[in-house]
Amino acid sequence: MNNFRLFALILITLIPASLSAQKEGPGNWLMYFGTNKVTDKLSIHTEVQYRNHTAVLVTIEQLLLRTGLNYHITEKAIVTAGYGYVAGHIFESEQTHPETEEHRLFQQFILKNSVGRFYFEHRYRFEERWVNKIFKTRARYRLMLSIPLNRQKIEKGAFFIGIYDEVFVNLKQTFFDRNRLYGAVGYQFNKSANVQVGMMHQQVNTIGKWNLQFALTWNLDFRKK
Repeated sequence: MNNFRLFALILITLIPASLSAQKEGPGNWLMYFGTNKVTDKLSIHTEVQYRNHTAVLVTIEQLLLRTGLNYHITEKAIVTAGYGYVAGHIFESEQTHPETEEHRLFQQFILKNSVGRFYFEHRYRFEERWVNKIFKTRARYRLMLSIPLNRQKIEKGAFFIGIYDEVFVNLKQTFFDRNRLYGAVGYQFNKSANVQVGMMHQQVNTIGKWNLQFALTWNLDFRKK
């Protein structure tokens, strides 16, 4: 119970400070991520993101579904190829079906390393995108840092801070696409599952917006015991 009280106290401190730094109300992203092992070297990436224009959960902005096949070169190096679908909705639109639909192929490489209590993750991703049947290509790089707070490492019962910055660039259109800066507090339930709650600022050209984020990571193991 003491752990959950500490988690709640950290959130009460974090969220109001993030909201006061913006002029407009934030969006809201609900996210699920999974890395599901099927063999010692192969796993399936599963992901669902339900993004809202505002903090209210009925103002859908995007629904993102993504899956892929991971090959674990080592415990700290992973390559992935996969597919994503994104349905986009205009704010306060009267129609119920998406205004934009995107089919996306992606390839990525993740490299992990640690220095003491600091855990780093480098993610390099390349995307081929068909947005309303218009073909686009984009590259992304994300640097993520995780720091345990009450343990020497991120393990069962650990609270941790997660921070990342990700830059997106187009290969044919305007070079800069967007930048995402993220900070959150997380709790590790066990080896397979954790939750993070935080804020992400997304800058698209001259428009910036904050998004309140709730993320569940649940890495189920499908290997036969």
